[in-house]
Amino acid sequence: MNNKGPIYKKSFAFSLQIITLYKNMLAEKEYIISKQILRSATSIGANANEASAAESKKDFLHKMGIASKEARETLYWLELLKQSDLFNINLDSEIDKCNELVRILTAIVKTTKATLNTKN
Repeated sequence: MNNKGPIYKKSFAFSLQIITLYKNMLAEKEYIISKQILRSATSIGANANEASAAESKKDFLHKMGIASKEARETLYWLELLKQSDLFNINLDSEIDKCNELVRILTAIVKTTKATLNTKN
């Protein structure tokens, strides 16, 4: 992980945090939302990692776009879980970190799009 950029490191750390949340949710016998959160949250880092090996700027943009969408989906599930009061668990840290990932990924996507547009 030493050669990876900041978005990979942040998304990897976030995935680990979500895995802990997932384990806690399973212990409370919550199987549906927990799987949705686990899937979308771990997909953020997986797509950011794939983007690091992109074949082109367009491929990079596509992978980072998917990572951004997955971050937004994860944020949705976290906010839904928080508002539902399904568990007595504080999700502020997860929501804050997910919001940070959304902001970073949005910036990466916008910058990459602008770079591609100036070349065309």
